[in-house]
Amino acid sequence: MSALARVPGLADVSYQRARPLLGTLVEIAATGSDAAQVQRAIELAFDAVETVHTLMSYHSADSDVSRINRDAFNAPVVVDAHTWRVLAAAQAFAEASDGLFDVTVAPTLTRLGFLPRHVDFPRISGQGDWRHVMLLPDHQVRLARRLRIDLSGIAKGYAVDLAIQTLRDAGMTSARVNAGGDLRLYGDSAQTVHVRHPLGATTIVPLLQFSEGAAATSAGYYASRRYQGRQIMPVIHPGTKIACDVTRSVTVLAQDCMCADALTKVVHADPEQAAVILARFNARAFIVENDPLTGGCRVLDTAATGQHHWHARWGVGTQHV
Repeated sequence: MSALARVPGLADVSYQRARPLLGTLVEIAATGSDAAQVQRAIELAFDAVETVHTLMSYHSADSDVSRINRDAFNAPVVVDAHTWRVLAAAQAFAEASDGLFDVTVAPTLTRLGFLPRHVDFPRISGQGDWRHVMLLPDHQVRLARRLRIDLSGIAKGYAVDLAIQTLRDAGMTSARVNAGGDLRLYGDSAQTVHVRHPLGATTIVPLLQFSEGAAATSAGYYASRRYQGRQIMPVIHPGTKIACDVTRSVTVLAQDCMCADALTKVVHADPEQAAVILARFNARAFIVENDPLTGGCRVLDTAATGQHHWHARWGVGTQHV
């Protein structure tokens, strides 16, 4: 969608655009004092998202991710600074979650049909995890084992953050970036987050409202497939190598979208352990599950555990359905 659209009800001059990127539809809206400035800022924000798309695509043969998977076991591979930052963040999330977040689950995603096969990637050893992704000086990456990485569980959130920072730097008074459920905004306007019923994608659930920060939702509405009698989604438990099923939707609120994006996978993998991990990042999760008794759904809020601290500025209000 390339046409500019005036966003009603906002101060100053506001525009919104959408483009297919990151395997989804990315929507960017911004408000500023000058129409040309706003349009230029949105273009720069899309450029930032496209940069992440180009560098971190598993599908593209010349991306940083593919070069790591193809060559980094034999020799260090120099990557872009953006890729380096995402890899460093991924390592931090992996360590904090005791491996519940792990970018080395790519072989399982390939076996299940969620990622393509690359004939030029070397055969994996079957051993190794995030600890064997070595980040060396000067943005070099080395694999200590024959493994494969996939950054799709964190890169989309980083792209949203990068776009928001671009809009801030361009002087936008308020902005919103939404990449297929990875959402971040700042400014005066509030945003209601809607999610779909885990087992009925046509049923929309109004989950919460916030005015600044990030929210990421992970669910299997449109990316699931049947495997050995189960309907599964492309989120893997790193310890068991078992794909998560589609019976729940996870939404995480955090101060940045990369954090929210990564933590949705941690919650899917182990909801009980996730509460403590969420607390470390000042994040909060809402789990929407099917309620077999009513046929509707129930919303579980990690704030109810009392195990973490929450920043009051989010202004969250849950709705039980």
